[in-house]
Amino acid sequence: MKVLCVGDVVAGVGCAHLQKVLPGVKRHYGVDVCIVNGENAADGNGILPCSVEALFAAGADVITGGNHSFRRREILDRMESEPMLLRPANYPDAVSGHGVCTVDLGRRQLTVVNLLGTAYMEPLDNPFDVLDRVLAAAGHPRFCVVDFHAEATAEKKALALWADGRVSAVFGTHTHVQTADEQILPSGTGFITDVGMTGPIHSILGVHPEQPIEKMRLHTPVRFVAAEGPCCMDAVLFTLDDATGRCTAAERLQIR
Repeated sequence: MKVLCVGDVVAGVGCAHLQKVLPGVKRHYGVDVCIVNGENAADGNGILPCSVEALFAAGADVITGGNHSFRRREILDRMESEPMLLRPANYPDAVSGHGVCTVDLGRRQLTVVNLLGTAYMEPLDNPFDVLDRVLAAAGHPRFCVVDFHAEATAEKKALALWADGRVSAVFGTHTHVQTADEQILPSGTGFITDVGMTGPIHSILGVHPEQPIEKMRLHTPVRFVAAEGPCCMDAVLFTLDDATGRCTAAERLQIR
């Protein structure tokens, strides 16, 4: 099984680039399942119903979220009704939406788990404990990929090693910068600290550079707007063994 995991899509410009390049990438690599982090896919921030439609139309099978999943109240009904649109599983149970889904491929099923880190982030339920509960409730699925939306690189690696041998792959999102540490952990779990971003190349995390510079220099409120110009789709391709569910290859991609 080949699973493509795509980095945080930024605004409408990121959605447009995804629609342009993703279908060809899926065909070229023979992708079975495509997971896209879409928590910033709306212009401004957050995700809207129209963003969801754009990501699914581009070829996403599962859309994952993060700390911006609930920035737009317009998404709440869609979050509740769409099983392939995830928000972190360690939000309280009363929160709209789902943190886990299963993609049915006929004789094979892929479980996708979305988690939010707690180091320098929101004080949600412990992601390590939540992952244990999710895996137990799902019957310890053979194929399982985790999007860990977290700030701290150490927390991402720690969760991946905690899950090593129990999930097929863990990919980090949130920081919008692709890391060069794709690897297969000792017990067969694929891992990358951060898969990167889908959005404008000449930007600061997808935003017009002068806006975050102003915020960092002057410490005054600034409204961020997505940059323009050439874009890149950052992703990682995990190849999973059909017999064991373990990762046999992890390949970083940058599609400009």
